[in-house]
Amino acid sequence: MERSVRDVVNLYNPHDPLDEAWTIPAPWYRDARIADLERASVFSTTWQVVGRLDQVRGNGQFFTADLAGEPIVVARGEDSQLRAFYNVCRHHAAAVVTEPQGCAKQFRCPYHGWTYGIDGALKGMVEFDGVCNFDRAKNGLVPIRVDTWENFVFVNLDGRAAPLRDFLGVVPEIVAPLDLEKKLRFFDRRVYTLNCNWKVYVDNYLDGGYHVPHAHKGLSSVIEYTKYTIENFERACLQSSPLSSDSSSETGVAATRQGRAFYLWLYPNFMVNAYEGVMDTNLVLPLAVDRCAVIFDYYFADTSPAAETRNKESIAVSERVQDEDVALCDAVQRGLGSRAYDAGRLSVRREAGEHLFHRLLFADLTNALNHVAAAD
Repeated sequence: MERSVRDVVNLYNPHDPLDEAWTIPAPWYRDARIADLERASVFSTTWQVVGRLDQVRGNGQFFTADLAGEPIVVARGEDSQLRAFYNVCRHHAAAVVTEPQGCAKQFRCPYHGWTYGIDGALKGMVEFDGVCNFDRAKNGLVPIRVDTWENFVFVNLDGRAAPLRDFLGVVPEIVAPLDLEKKLRFFDRRVYTLNCNWKVYVDNYLDGGYHVPHAHKGLSSVIEYTKYTIENFERACLQSSPLSSDSSSETGVAATRQGRAFYLWLYPNFMVNAYEGVMDTNLVLPLAVDRCAVIFDYYFADTSPAAETRNKESIAVSERVQDEDVALCDAVQRGLGSRAYDAGRLSVRREAGEHLFHRLLFADLTNALNHVAAAD
């Protein structure tokens, strides 16, 4: 008999302390019902990064995104106010905005020509005379909660969720000393598709550098592994390490990874990785139960033409690390399907971040199941 989704969720015990804890079980990475539950709870109720503030600084600027299967458009109105909407025409559900980003005075649906202001208001309908009991004011684009922190634009599909500042908790205080908005500018983007569940990638990120000496020889040549620290907060984990180089360090890595490594994870799927004058962010998006995309945005202190070669060399270092992680994560997903594996133990020294991640997931999935049960 097939286990219920609640039984699958309850295979994990969130109450075990780290020194007795197991990982979340293999079915959580393979069961489509868990993926559906995550879409309805984890990704639809938390504040999610969907883009960058520099994409919508000017009036009329917009970008589109997809969150938990929902098409979204974020736009800066002529009144300078930032807004977000479901990118769904109120007539017959076509995507109103089809470009990934740009600048516009209004949005015109390509299906039947309905026109919306950049503030979401319905402005015009083609050949709609004679329609009775239709209130134009009530048929604008449906709004979504939107807010910003640093250069990141967040949205939340849950109208009852706490404000972004509450969700972030102490994270702004942790990040403030980096002075990101003053010191760094966006430079380029890369998107990777992995053949693994999104949680495999997050687990890999949160293993406290455990895999670095074994899988990332270049990065390992500058990280002071014994001084690597892991600190958990309510919905975040900060991993950090001094960096140093010598004659045995890889030249490209040593030249672009200096100062101190700062690796911040924000539940459930956003990471900020900063070094001296260099930063990248990672956004992990589920595509299927066994596929995910990871969006890398690269920032540098100097984005002038004179620094272009050095910046591209830095991205190349990141790409090598990412290629190594892709191979690891794809292999883990295959192993999660083996009858030889159910769950694994956690390193007390290294994997406190993973333990936090798994307990937060359990709480969200359990809450979602309880809401469904209450509704029934």
